[in-house]
Amino acid sequence: MDLKGENVIFRIHAVQRMFERNISAEDVRKVLSDGVVIEEYPDDLPYPSRLIFGWCEDRPIHVVVAINEEESSVIVVTVYEPAQEKWDADLSRRRA
Repeated sequence: MDLKGENVIFRIHAVQRMFERNISAEDVRKVLSDGVVIEEYPDDLPYPSRLIFGWCEDRPIHVVVAINEEESSVIVVTVYEPAQEKWDADLSRRRA
């Protein structure tokens, strides 16, 4: 599925976190457009989801999305700036 499409749905939780963390909808769309899938969760319900990593200027951003294939929609579940102590230096792999 194309994550760059127009059918992006922001869950209330995601919008609240975006506001708290000063991350804009444009930032999220940039990550969806230019970012890299770093983890996949195919067994998540009600839809499979994935973690996408990208940059907005000098700021690293992680976006968790659920994919509703039937409706061709991308549902933004949450958005955050990865904590350096929880991720490897490239911010794309969790520390063991």
